[in-house]
This record gives sequence, structure tokens and C-alpha cells, in this order.
Amino acid sequence: MAEYDTISKHLIQTYPADFVRFTLGRADVEIRAILDPEIPRVETRLTDSLIRVWIDGEEVLVHTEFQTTDSRDSPMPIRMASYIIRLIEYYGLPVYSHVIYLRPDAGRRDEGLYLQKHPDYPVVVRYKVIRLNEIDGQDIVEGDHPGLLPFAPLMKRPAGMTSEEWLRQCIRRTDAVSLAQAEKANFLGGLAVLSGLAYDPNTITSIISQEGLMDAIMRESSFAQYLKELGVKQGIEQGIEQGIEQGIEQGIQESIREALAVRFDAGVAGQFADRIAVIDDLQRLKQLHRAAVQVNNLAAFQRVLDAEA
Repeated sequence: MAEYDTISKHLIQTYPADFVRFTLGRADVEIRAILDPEIPRVETRLTDSLIRVWIDGEEVLVHTEFQTTDSRDSPMPIRMASYIIRLIEYYGLPVYSHVIYLRPDAGRRDEGLYLQKHPDYPVVVRYKVIRLNEIDGQDIVEGDHPGLLPFAPLMKRPAGMTSEEWLRQCIRRTDAVSLAQAEKANFLGGLAVLSGLAYDPNTITSIISQEGLMDAIMRESSFAQYLKELGVKQGIEQGIEQGIEQGIEQGIQESIREALAVRFDAGVAGQFADRIAVIDDLQRLKQLHRAAVQVNNLAAFQRVLDAEA
């Protein structure tokens, strides 16, 4: 399901430290680089996220895959073993590999292990399995890892709290994060789409509307098109529909500028602002946004921008 992958990848690339500390369960890590997720070999494969970090006196790769459902084309242990071996071969670094299951009923049989049981030729490859519905969501809501907040509705809620109360608390906590307006809309839009894996769309729509956030999300979030496709927009006041496409474009433009400013020098990144502002091709803006959160330097982003001119 592309929409969940897109939102999850955007969040982990924008807030890599939050996800690395969450998956490793420790804070003493230093982010060195967000790497190109493509593994160049005989058959090209794309990982969801690949981050080079410094931990325990050495550089390692933190590899993460997001899964909405159980893997159908190939069993997850085989896929993970393939990724891990290719990454070790290509980068020559230790690999800390994870699968994050988003849907509450996904990954129940995944033991985080590929095992070839031949007595003379045993092969063992291990990875860490994280099922969001087993994670204490209150720790995330009360913690200092804002990049994880859009996933909180999929986590275990406090005892005695209804699902609707929990969703409302997650929305309010996410809205309270100090962010630029467009990125705040992306945060809330991402939360709304991801929540659709566990909540009825009408419930999501109702709570977001009651909190007075729907208009901003639909006008400014680059994920607004996903909200429309998933039906989360049911029951919204008719006037919101006008200007949505322009709002989506402006939201992506702002997200590109924000990503460049956060990841690189804000002053230097500002040199692209005028060129980005005149682009009204939605697909091109999406490509530039992917580049803004993935490239290792501004020169690489400019090459993508120039190539599309």
C-alpha cells in the first residue's frame, strides 16, 4: 500500500534520530547520513530506509522496512536475509535490521529469523521485529521523539481509555508540536492516513474536524491526496474542496523548503526558494520532495532540480 510506505518513509527520513533511537532502544547514537535506499547489484532492490550511524565506537547501518501487511510475494525472513547480506556486501559495515509492522494484525508469525536448517550447511540471519500494536503508545506521546507521533494511534493505548479518546489525545499531542505550518499539516495528515489502518475513516474525520484541524490539513498537507483517496474526507464542509489542488502544491513546496533548511544550511538552501515556488506540476514537486529528504548534499538536490527544468 503505497500511501502508507510514502508517509512512513517521509517521517523516518525527516526525523531519522527519533526512529533510530526508537528501533535500537537507546539514545547514545549519532546520525552520520541518510543513505540512498537503492542497493546497486545484479538486480536493483530498494530498502525503505537506510541510515548510517555511529554507536559503540563504530559505524553501522540501521536498516528499516515498513510493512502494512504480511509479505505476500516473498516471505519476510527471506526478504530480510537478502537485504542484510546485500547491504553487508556493498557497504562492508555491520547491519542493524528492523521490520516495523503497521497494521495491528500484521507480522504475528514473523520471528525475526531466517534459518536454513540443513545440518551440514546452517544459515542464520536475525533481524528485529517491531509490531506497533505491542508498543506502549503513552511513552511515545509523553516522550521526546516527535517523528513517531503520527504512528502513535496504531500503538497500545492506556488501560481504560477508549480508542476514540486515544486517537483524540494523539491528534492533540501532534498538533502541539512546534513546527512550521506546512510541516505541521504533513504531520497531522500523515497521522490521519496511518490511523486508517486501525480506525474507521468517519471517526478520524469527525475528531479532526471537531479539533478544527481539517481545513489546514486538506489545504496544506502534501498527503492530502491520500486522505481523499482513503475516504477520510467524508462529511467535510463543501467549501474545503475549492483550492485543494493549489493547497497541495503549496504544501509540498513548503515541505521541500523545510526539508532543505532542516537538513542543510538554511541560508544556502534558500537559494532554491524562487525556483520551487513557480513549479505547479504535482508529480515534479513530489520527485523534488523525495530528493530533498534523501540526497546527501545540496549539490545533489540541484542536479535533480536542473534535470527537471
